[in-house]
Amino acid sequence: MIIRGGRPLKGTVSAGGSKNATLPIMAAALLSDSPSTISGIPMVRDIRTMSELFCILGANSYIDSNMMHVQPNTINNFKAPYELVKTMRASIYVLGPLLGKYGRAKVSMPGGCAIGLRPIDLHLLAMKKLGAKIEIKHGYVEAVAKKLRGARIVFPKVSLGATVNATLAAVLAEGKTVLENASKEPEVYDTINFLKAMGAKIEGSGTGTLEITGVRKLNGVTSYTVIPDRIEAATLIAAAVMTKGRVTVNNVNTAHLSLFLDKLKEAGAAVTACNGLVRVAPHKGRLTATGIHTEPYPGFPTDIQAQWMALMSTAAGDSIIKENIWENRFMHVPELGRMGADITIDGNTAVVRGVKKLSGASVMASDLRASAALIIAGLSAGGETEIRRIYHLERGYEALDEKLRSLGASVDILPEDGL
Repeated sequence: MIIRGGRPLKGTVSAGGSKNATLPIMAAALLSDSPSTISGIPMVRDIRTMSELFCILGANSYIDSNMMHVQPNTINNFKAPYELVKTMRASIYVLGPLLGKYGRAKVSMPGGCAIGLRPIDLHLLAMKKLGAKIEIKHGYVEAVAKKLRGARIVFPKVSLGATVNATLAAVLAEGKTVLENASKEPEVYDTINFLKAMGAKIEGSGTGTLEITGVRKLNGVTSYTVIPDRIEAATLIAAAVMTKGRVTVNNVNTAHLSLFLDKLKEAGAAVTACNGLVRVAPHKGRLTATGIHTEPYPGFPTDIQAQWMALMSTAAGDSIIKENIWENRFMHVPELGRMGADITIDGNTAVVRGVKKLSGASVMASDLRASAALIIAGLSAGGETEIRRIYHLERGYEALDEKLRSLGASVDILPEDGL
């Protein structure tokens, strides 16, 4: 990606549907015998990969204009192969539905962005508690169960993925399942809403304790729209703030971004939120250095940490950023340094000493959110920024370059060989 920076963004843009909600909702659709239609999905690589996995399992799945149709009653294969799972961690979500409905699953150990160790031990803990026999052979999780049975599962730490997978497994289990220390993330709430629309009995969404009473069968959902992508919305808002632009971002659930928006105001950004949109106006002078520490929802999202660091790189003063979720999520720091940022790392803490201006440079993206941070930095930097390995961006953002160009940014994507 080539960015010629220094241009304030102007105009109106819309965030797409949530990737992190769509993926578990797609997995939930496998639990029914009848078809489901999911609307508002983002056309990103992870969604296409999950759809391809469905086809390998035997489900009839296709995407048509941000809408996905899933016909699960043709499933005849219970193996999620390494070739697909290695590219996308969310493939592990098929473990719960296959085990809960068919009593067996063979899923490759997952992959994804290299932001740190992401073990699936909590997923396997939940399946074992529900009565599954688990073996790990040759890089695959092999799980079998004649019939899952409800259980009390206490997660030693909050995990969105484990909460989702346990819920997907428990909705067809015999009896009641109680999940304690469950994730409160909006994407979990959206998945639960979809399951309830299918006929699942789930109580306690958003409280940290879920009570799931198993049912005999679930029905497809003829029309369900996923929630807006709070991370994409935050990225677009951050880009507008960083360039001192005047931008309206539509399709935003502002309640899901309340802490982020509060932090922006604390830093001096001119942002207002109302009726599903956020307006950004140019702020005076430099932002004020403002620290954050990442935590599970409703704390500050780890998926916005890199973007926040880009914002703070030109703020007045020193910001302290603590990453409490992933141990390798500071890989964008050396690249921001190439653009003139002054950042020091000590363990899980980064101290950002704001400089007056960044300068364009040749940098390399290491993961999905690092890509977004480098783009935000490049949009405000003087001169030209060249971002290599931008393919990471395709995993979680739909046509971000086009959206930025619609706001007046000078952005081009070239083939890697052309750089």
